[in-house]
Parts: sequence; structure tokens; C-alpha cells
Amino acid sequence: MNKSSLRKYYLTKRKTLSHVEVQDKSEQIKDLFFQEIDIETVKYLHVFLPIKKQNEVDTFLIIRELQSNYSEIKIVISRIIPSTFEMQHFLFDEENLTENNWGILEPSGETLVEIQPNQIDLVIIPLLIFDQQGNRVGYGKGFYDRFLQQCRPETLKIGICLEEPIEQIEDVNNFDVKMDFCITFSNIYKF
Repeated sequence: MNKSSLRKYYLTKRKTLSHVEVQDKSEQIKDLFFQEIDIETVKYLHVFLPIKKQNEVDTFLIIRELQSNYSEIKIVISRIIPSTFEMQHFLFDEENLTENNWGILEPSGETLVEIQPNQIDLVIIPLLIFDQQGNRVGYGKGFYDRFLQQCRPETLKIGICLEEPIEQIEDVNNFDVKMDFCITFSNIYKF
């Protein structure tokens, strides 16, 4: 299937999940992340904040674990620049979050500390579905592909997904950035 068909199918499928199912799978994804990914040398870890109405993986579970047990790691989140389809990246500050037009919590306020993409060591990537080659289908705006191209080549790219992989996404192009790993609630895939 192509990205557009996959996006439509998996968005619809994800909306059928209950809050409890999403939380249970999110907890399992968090556990696998900390069991299987070596974050000892990570200084800056970028994570997306979940869109609750889209039943996204609850990344606040990962954030809480980082805050509790890996306080030396700086957590980075993004703010979208709608006019350019780019993102700005800032240190996570839970006191200064506002919801944008898409229902995404973003950093706001006067005291934000901006982080450049080339400073980031690991990126946790949102997605709807992925294939066995490490390609992903997101929401179709290309925000993460643009962002990942600005990161260093050795920056670890880790997707997290509520679904297991499909065999192949038909319409992958040169602009798409592959993941290094993808974590589901039951497996971790290395590409």
C-alpha cells in the first residue's frame, strides 16, 4: 500500500483503541525502550509530546522515567513553525507548555532554551506504521524528515509504534529518513 492509504487506514484503526489499551501499550514500549536502548552516552534526547485525541503513544511515561533515573540527560521537545513546515527545538519545561491548533503541546514562554538539531543525540519519532526496512508513515507533512536531515548522521533515530511492521511501504522516496530502530509494545526492530 502507499503512504496515503496506509495513513488513512492506521489513523482509523488507532482511533478504535481504548485509552486503557493505549496506556498499556505505551507502558510496554517505555519498558522496552529502557531495557534495549543504550542511552549511557546520550546528552540530548528529543521526544515528541503525544496528541491525545490521535491515541498516540504516551511519551510522558518515557519523560517521567528520564526525569527520575536519568536526570543528566536533557529532554528536548519541538515547536512547529506552520509557515515553513520546520520545527524549533527547546529544553523540556513542563511549566511552559501550550496546545497548538493541532492539539499538540508545545514549548512557550520567554525563558525557553533553544537546542540546535546537531546537538541532539537521540530522537524518538512519532509514526502511524512502519515497514521491515525501517521506513515510516507519519501524518504526511514531512516535519520529522526535515528535522532528521538537520541532525548529525550518527544521531540515533528511534520510532515508537502501536502496530507491528508491514512488509513494505510502496512509495518511499529519497526525502524519507529511515529509522535505526522501531519499538512496538512487543518487539524492538533494528534496521
